[in-house]
Amino acid sequence: MNLLLKSATIIDHSSPFHLQIKDILIENGTITKIGNNLKNPKNYKEITFDNLHISQGWFDSSVCFGEPGFEDRETIENGLKTASKSGFTAVAVNPNTYPSTDNKSAVQFLKNKAANVATALFPIGNLTKSGKSEDIAELYDMQNAGAVAFGDYNKAVSNANLLKIGLQYAQNFDALIMSFPQNDSIAGIGLVNEEINSTKLGLKGIPALSEELQIVRDLFLLEYTGGKLHIPTISTAKSVELIKEAKKKKLNVTCSVAAHHLVLTDDELKSFNTNTKVLPPLRTSKDVKALIKGIKEGVIDMVTSDHNPMDVEHKKVEYSNAKFGTIGLESLFGALNKAIGLETLIGCLTTKPRERFNVPTYSVAEGQEANITLFNPDFEYTFTEKDILSTSKNAIFLNKNLNGKVYGIISNNKLVAP
Repeated sequence: MNLLLKSATIIDHSSPFHLQIKDILIENGTITKIGNNLKNPKNYKEITFDNLHISQGWFDSSVCFGEPGFEDRETIENGLKTASKSGFTAVAVNPNTYPSTDNKSAVQFLKNKAANVATALFPIGNLTKSGKSEDIAELYDMQNAGAVAFGDYNKAVSNANLLKIGLQYAQNFDALIMSFPQNDSIAGIGLVNEEINSTKLGLKGIPALSEELQIVRDLFLLEYTGGKLHIPTISTAKSVELIKEAKKKKLNVTCSVAAHHLVLTDDELKSFNTNTKVLPPLRTSKDVKALIKGIKEGVIDMVTSDHNPMDVEHKKVEYSNAKFGTIGLESLFGALNKAIGLETLIGCLTTKPRERFNVPTYSVAEGQEANITLFNPDFEYTFTEKDILSTSKNAIFLNKNLNGKVYGIISNNKLVAP
């Protein structure tokens, strides 16, 4: 693949050309020259988009595809196409499939299905067999097969001793353990955030305490065992404080936050739209402010779409019967670009998550493999169903005003762009 990108603003702190407008010559998938007004004597394809900005390729640390078992929600093929067109050159895929990703063969299946496409797929293996919190899964074998982390998606590890053993065992091969922050005995059969809106609307609440209590437990275990812990999709102000204190103690802990938790509150529930039913639930404006502050202070390490496709049969039902989850790959950039700032957002989608999940990083520099996201940060639009690329349409940002357009990616010696 040979390309010439014209007049691209580079957003990459690791690049000597950060915040500069340059032409970028790519030959055989490698950046060979960056400069002003580069010539094109070999007549390579030229890329010229309005207000073109580029960065290192984005990585999403929490994505769900249905395959295997729930292909009606999303196949791996269409899921990766959606990720590519949404700006992601790599995604970490959760193990909430059937059968679940709890052994070497399941990891190899995912890797084989995603071979030779623009967006790289990195499997997350189950921490426990079938995600049941009863027995530790085959972590070492799965890591050798290509798994980058281990956790049970949106399921708390109810057995504290099991998490303790997992953290201890994983240190033998430097694996990353994930623990979903919810105490199920406190959350009970809750549907939404326990607050004024849940009371007004007559919806059973999930207290912030359920998240915070689990985080406290997990941090105590981490302090006792050592190892590497990642806490996905935190949602409360107190959670930010707890992780900030843990980092001050030099505990090896990171965390992420889902895009919708940075811009939406439980005021969205008034419509009874089941697309707003997510886990953790949408919280309050106080929590949103604390999460944004946590991002800007570096307490929260990364943002994720927490993309979780659900078929219409599980969303077009009564709120109490609907499944948790929203798609989010297509809307992440437009939702967060102005909310947390462009440079901050790019950092939370590139170097930080890639390093934590041991995924290769690629600077926008001469001699580097071209692994690039192309976008326009100043494009305002309303997100409608025509913008949805996923098979499932359960988008929490449907009909919301967004700011920021993704053109595509250059990755794995391939161009995905209009």
